[in-house]
Amino acid sequence: MEPVFSIAEISERSGLSYDTIRYYVKIGLLPPTKRKENGQREYGTVHLERLNFITRIKRTGMPLREIKRYMSLATAKNYESCYDVLYKHKHEIESQMVEIKATLELVNYKLEHFKDLMKKASLGGE
Repeated sequence: MEPVFSIAEISERSGLSYDTIRYYVKIGLLPPTKRKENGQREYGTVHLERLNFITRIKRTGMPLREIKRYMSLATAKNYESCYDVLYKHKHEIESQMVEIKATLELVNYKLEHFKDLMKKASLGGE
């Protein structure tokens, strides 16, 4: 039997707020949820896995609109289009990584520069 999570549990496990989770259900990023007799939503493993995917891919700059398009394609089993969406985004991530690496190199250069300045200052130089 698949585990069932409350919104509090799914929020804690995903790191997303209740409002964000409800919004993702409302706009169709998550499959519809079942409801208990008291009206509370029940979430399953599929919801948690999808939330983790959405969170990760969103961090890389994919807009919700494109994530929703991807999810719709996946639901429709349009695998070729799913591949195309992710392949294009993969190249965007790789470009980001090149830029981040260049920025990291610049930051490391600046840190070394300040380390040298601090060293000179403590030796009574400049």
